[in-house]
Amino acid sequence: LRSGATPPPGSKARTPVPLRAPGASQPISGEEGGNISPRGSRDVPSGRGRLRAARCFITYGFVIAVTTIDNIGAGVIQPGRGFVLYPVKYKAIVFRPFKGEVVDAIVTQVNKVGLFTEIGPMSCFISRHSIPSEMEYDTNSNPPCYKTVDEDIVIQPEDNIRLKIVGTRVDKNDIFAIGSLMDDYLGLLN
Repeated sequence: LRSGATPPPGSKARTPVPLRAPGASQPISGEEGGNISPRGSRDVPSGRGRLRAARCFITYGFVIAVTTIDNIGAGVIQPGRGFVLYPVKYKAIVFRPFKGEVVDAIVTQVNKVGLFTEIGPMSCFISRHSIPSEMEYDTNSNPPCYKTVDEDIVIQPEDNIRLKIVGTRVDKNDIFAIGSLMDDYLGLLN
């Protein structure tokens, strides 16, 4: 429906759904426990810091930042350990990559089998078979790199590249991706 238009009689008006780019940071609500040691309230600030640390959940992806802590429940003493477990409800911004998504990454390692990159908290591997054929691995350069024959394009550690995610693997505490440079507008960023 256009803005201000009324639906025809007998039809149900649909509410617009906000769109989000795949893999972009998105708000979520979560709940988890936080341990406080026998030292007590002196550890509460560090406990909140641990909650904000980059963590990975199978369902939501990487927690980038906790935006609000909604509720810290009553603590339960863990028998034999002396720690207190507090259930914490919070809202957070998360990052979960999707197959087919185009992202920017930092090259961390270059070798003859391909490129290893980091996309924020996530690791990504690009096989040499997913690097354009005009780029070859140079064993003699220091640092090692993939480059074109005319050395117009050189990809080496610490370079920023744009890649396409062709697959992901989700473990209990981590997400790993496989990427490709075999598409238009992918490769070294200037």
